[in-house]
Amino acid sequence: MHLGVIGLGRMGRIVVDRVLDAGHDVSAFDIDDDAVADAADAGATPADSIPDLADDIGAEKRIWLMVPAGDAIDAALDELDGLVDEDDVIVDGGNSHFEDSVRRAESTDAAYLDCGTSGGPAGAELGFSLMVGGPEWAYDELRPVFDAVATGPDGHDRMGPAGSGHYVKMVHNGVEYALMQAYGEGFELLHEGRYDLDLEAVARTWNNGAVIRSWLLELCEEAFREEGTDLGDVADHVAGGSTGTWTVQEALEQEVPLPLIYAALAERFNSRGTGDGEGRFSRRLANRLRYGFGRHEVKRREE
Repeated sequence: MHLGVIGLGRMGRIVVDRVLDAGHDVSAFDIDDDAVADAADAGATPADSIPDLADDIGAEKRIWLMVPAGDAIDAALDELDGLVDEDDVIVDGGNSHFEDSVRRAESTDAAYLDCGTSGGPAGAELGFSLMVGGPEWAYDELRPVFDAVATGPDGHDRMGPAGSGHYVKMVHNGVEYALMQAYGEGFELLHEGRYDLDLEAVARTWNNGAVIRSWLLELCEEAFREEGTDLGDVADHVAGGSTGTWTVQEALEQEVPLPLIYAALAERFNSRGTGDGEGRFSRRLANRLRYGFGRHEVKRREE
């Protein structure tokens, strides 16, 4: 298959590399010329523009967008207008709001697949978890690419019609917030409690057979190993929050109670008004965990 990839940031570049490694052809474009040159060095065909990329792919256009959610996606679609038709397929692999994905699916000439992507840059070697919404025929057509980008055939599935992929990813992120909060609170009690504990040892022990073992807990172990049991100068400041906010808003509309996810979101927002003091240990751990899975910048306390 010949795939066009638009957007060569951390995640987009991983898509390029994994698709190339699986033996497929890739044409790549980004507004950053250096990113395009690096992708070309890896084996992709460089494109000077989105129209150039569409032309290079050929008659059957299979295009993966990995650009920031919002205006950047609409801008890319505007440039593809007139260059794709109903037999072509566009994948939106970013964190778009599911209602935006429904709108884009209805207004785009090509079949539109909204693809929730989990795993982050740290999961590049293993592959991602892909939650896909959109026409079944288009999903089936892209199976070889999804097999390559995901952990394998079991790492992706079609969730349902347009919007469902990003809807499932939205809820996934809400669950992620709550899990991070739960680990943070547990380790905060251990840190502030009555024993002088090595939290890296605690996390390592839990990760070997305990009921609560997980990749997030492995990242807790990594955080304590690299930052120390007291998390060093990691600040009480947790960035992000859009997908968690969308999850809570949807819960309100559907009248489904989500007290844990709501509390985790509130803790995240509250962390931003605490200044540069030591702050809450749970939120400092959440700050470091975001680096672990997404390579997001770690906010640190000022000296």
